[in-house]
Amino acid sequence: MNSTSKNIVVEMVENRKLIKSLAKNDFKTKFAGSYLGTIWAFVQPVVTVFLYWFVFDKAIGARASIRGEIPLPYVLWLVAGIVPWFFFSDCISAGTAVLVEYSYLVKKVMFNIDILPVVKIFSSIFVHAFFVVFTLILFVIFGYMPDLYALQVVYYSLGVLILALGLSYLTSAVSVFFPDVRQIVNIALQIGIWATPIMWNINDMREKIPDVAMVILKMNPLYYITIGYREALIDKVWFWEHPGMTLYFWCFTIAVCMFGVTIFKRLKIHFADVL
Repeated sequence: MNSTSKNIVVEMVENRKLIKSLAKNDFKTKFAGSYLGTIWAFVQPVVTVFLYWFVFDKAIGARASIRGEIPLPYVLWLVAGIVPWFFFSDCISAGTAVLVEYSYLVKKVMFNIDILPVVKIFSSIFVHAFFVVFTLILFVIFGYMPDLYALQVVYYSLGVLILALGLSYLTSAVSVFFPDVRQIVNIALQIGIWATPIMWNINDMREKIPDVAMVILKMNPLYYITIGYREALIDKVWFWEHPGMTLYFWCFTIAVCMFGVTIFKRLKIHFADVL
């Protein structure tokens, strides 16, 4: 980790109370003015989950299993993979637009704008925590009791958070000068949800796509996260049992963070002039 990244970590620690306060306020104001308020933050993802469940399970007849052998309700397999995607998608979408949204703070000389992407990421944690609990309750309802393996959800959530933070520093900085970046990010997320094995099982694709394509799909860092959630909740596998994938994910994530923070630091002196 270079000195620039270390400075960001120090700033996060020093401004932790401000970040917490701004994150809470950001979450509350997202749906200010609507009758149901913050409830909408939970309703839309829940509806999306059950929509995908109905289409893939009831209409198409998709099936899921534990370690490819024991039948498993498809809705459990689906929700275990889509919850981390919701978290990542929300973080990136909100993080990309954070400097434009908080332009009045960017123009304040005394305000430390380095913490703004962090605020958006932490704001998304509230909804993610709800859906992790929702997932665990769903598993219990179907008779699958969480165990020690489920604690790895915290580890994989941390991985999503750090990856999303690094990308948010990059996209938020660039989008100040090129507003089209926000639209590009939205399109990338639309492609990403299908390029990640969330609704489909990658093991079923081994004989249908070339080995090169399989390698490319596995290079997607969200592959590691999605499979990790399922192995923590369904297949009961520890993350260190995949040392190669784990090493790749963290090397990729750290590199993204260093690059994103560096670009942010170099461009931030121009933010106030452009916004």
